[in-house]
Amino acid sequence: MDIVRYKESYRAQVIQLWRDTGLVAPQNDPDKDINRKIADSPQWFLLGIVDHQVVATAMAGYDGHRGWVNYLAVTPDRQKQGLAHLLMTEIERLLLAEGCAKINLQIRETNQQVIAAYQAMGYTIDPVVSMGKRLIPDQ
Repeated sequence: MDIVRYKESYRAQVIQLWRDTGLVAPQNDPDKDINRKIADSPQWFLLGIVDHQVVATAMAGYDGHRGWVNYLAVTPDRQKQGLAHLLMTEIERLLLAEGCAKINLQIRETNQQVIAAYQAMGYTIDPVVSMGKRLIPDQ
């Protein structure tokens, strides 16, 4: 798998991958999420490519205090092959180079398979409550 920065020519494949992996929720518009990311920090929107096909994605961010990862996804037919681990290793490398000391993740508590995968990569469950407030409805 080659890890590359997001390219607009891959947009449809990225959105389809997110749909196929259940990452698109009614309150999330994937086009708007992509547009926000490429406007803010496109260098941290990574794609995993095999034979010119998007097989993995991840969006990373860093606010000067903590790093974040969103939209980590691997196409269902390539899961459990270590591709998510490769992508996360690259994200960790990029964030560490910026001085990031810790990465935070938000995972739906019902997604036990993903929680276990992150734990296998060394992530732990923090004793915190994640809270949110929508400033723009349905986005």
